[in-house]
Amino acid sequence: MIMKKDIILAGVGGQGILTIATILGHAAISRGWQLKQAEVHGMSQRGGDVQSHLRLSDKEIHSDLITMGDADMILSVEPMEALRYLPYLGKEGWIITNSNPFKNIPNYPEEEKVYAEIRKIKNHKLFDADAIAKEIKANRSMNIVVLGAAIKYLGFSKEEIENTIRMVFASKGDVIVEQNIAALSAGYDLA
Repeated sequence: MIMKKDIILAGVGGQGILTIATILGHAAISRGWQLKQAEVHGMSQRGGDVQSHLRLSDKEIHSDLITMGDADMILSVEPMEALRYLPYLGKEGWIITNSNPFKNIPNYPEEEKVYAEIRKIKNHKLFDADAIAKEIKANRSMNIVVLGAAIKYLGFSKEEIENTIRMVFASKGDVIVEQNIAALSAGYDLA
């Protein structure tokens, strides 16, 4: 049986989407898996939309891009950005998203309407990752809270991702590593 995960990572510049991609990529490589990643930045500054196609598999991957209707997950740190990529989500796919909006456009839709659309998807987790990160005093680790909530649905163990976080953040010091481990655990417990 082929093991593969096709993940759309979505958010706004500065929210840590590419950090999530780095962590998942390293975890996949540690397993001996292959990966392909394609990033698209809406604006080359904080506040612009950012998305990444992340494809992980224990077999050869031929394309960087995920086709419409084939994503196993939309992993988003901003709720409207999760909706933007709905056409990519497979029938049994998951949306894991932060509920806290980043209102970077003047006509941002009503929050409840965004949430209602997300709730229409059978497999979803919608939660305030910013509030959880603040609660555990890891304010800058909201993205890792979201990643923690997704682990069970991605097929990685919590320990695999913790080890990868230790490696990725090692140069930033023990305090940053431990804040990110705490954020991962808080998201994991939520799921």
